[in-house]
Amino acid sequence: MMKQHIRNLFFGWSILLASCGEQAATVPTDTAPTHSNDEPSIATVATITGQQAKAIDLQLGDVEHKELTATIKANGMLRVPNNNKGNATALYGGVVKTLHVEIGNNVKKGQLVATLENPQFIQLQEEYLTTESRILLAEQEMERQATLNEGNAGAKKNLQTAVTELNNLRTRLTSLREQLALMGIAPSSFSPTLLNRSLAVRSPISGTVSNVFARIGSYVDATTPIAEIVDNGSLHLDLQVFEKDLPKMKIGQVIHFTLTNNPTREYDAEIYSIGSSFENDSKTVAIHCNVTGNKNGLIDGMNITGIVSLDKSTTPAVPNEAIVEADGKYYVFMETDQRPATETDQHEHEHAHTTHPSTAATDEIASFEKIEVVKGVSDMGYTAVTFVKDVPPNTRIVVKGAYFLNARLNSVDAHDH
Repeated sequence: MMKQHIRNLFFGWSILLASCGEQAATVPTDTAPTHSNDEPSIATVATITGQQAKAIDLQLGDVEHKELTATIKANGMLRVPNNNKGNATALYGGVVKTLHVEIGNNVKKGQLVATLENPQFIQLQEEYLTTESRILLAEQEMERQATLNEGNAGAKKNLQTAVTELNNLRTRLTSLREQLALMGIAPSSFSPTLLNRSLAVRSPISGTVSNVFARIGSYVDATTPIAEIVDNGSLHLDLQVFEKDLPKMKIGQVIHFTLTNNPTREYDAEIYSIGSSFENDSKTVAIHCNVTGNKNGLIDGMNITGIVSLDKSTTPAVPNEAIVEADGKYYVFMETDQRPATETDQHEHEHAHTTHPSTAATDEIASFEKIEVVKGVSDMGYTAVTFVKDVPPNTRIVVKGAYFLNARLNSVDAHDH
């Protein structure tokens, strides 16, 4: 689209230059301006109207400081440590009665995820209550045998049998209590007239539900997870670095990375551990990094491209699109107040032919100076630059539309020559 605009403008300028030539041909020779034999100067300031700036979506920006020098590019993947992942699983099988979470939900540790039903849950409660009643009888029998034994009216063996029976029942009651506790059923929550028929399945950790495996009405057992929960707040980055670059890696180094499927947004990480063995047959070593700062949009398993900063130094840098090439040199366009007279006359001439008189006077004109830079390393959409001459602080440069301005300067040079 931008190229189409530029072609249309070049076409208009060509007609304008032709008309200027015809007018020059009608000027009498004795009144025609004389030219110096000096070498013509090259235009370095381009002007543009507000309408043209809007048409090409011209954008300004600052010279930024980026860690672009001495870097290594590496691929990697976002991962969550296993101790920050959890499955909501029932210790006993059952039919799923209710589901209380969906993928993407945030849950707290202990929050209800689902409920299951199984006759076994009722049977365990029944056995618990029955065992409690049997213990009462066993205690009474033991006391009776102890009394008889004191009066030599009963056999000692009967007393021993009563004690053993009581201890066995108490052990069984303790076992049932622990089993019910694992199911989330407290003995105080049921009675001979009220038994719990459902088992609550709760989240083992706080995090985000990354997957739900069960459906209402399906049967799940102790080996089948109902939902997976991941704590993305504990994300870390595994970078795969080749053997030749391994000596340059240091704990504490900063990593800038982007998602493979969304390279426009940059994130940060910091190296906290360096692997000591090769990963499979790739001849790469895993570099483990903590993701720092904003983690929005990052999830376990995403592929990334990272830039390892080998030092803390920064350098002035501009977007790659801000740099134009001409005659083997590189330039950027800086916002300026300069206004070359020849180009001002040309704007007025263009407006006279292409713009309605009522709008020509109000259309703003901006000026941009073409200044030479020396290119450095390019990464992450930016290129390090060194300005050949001093520029004012807080200089604003053209970060989008520099190609159009350079073409406009070239047309002015051609017209002047």
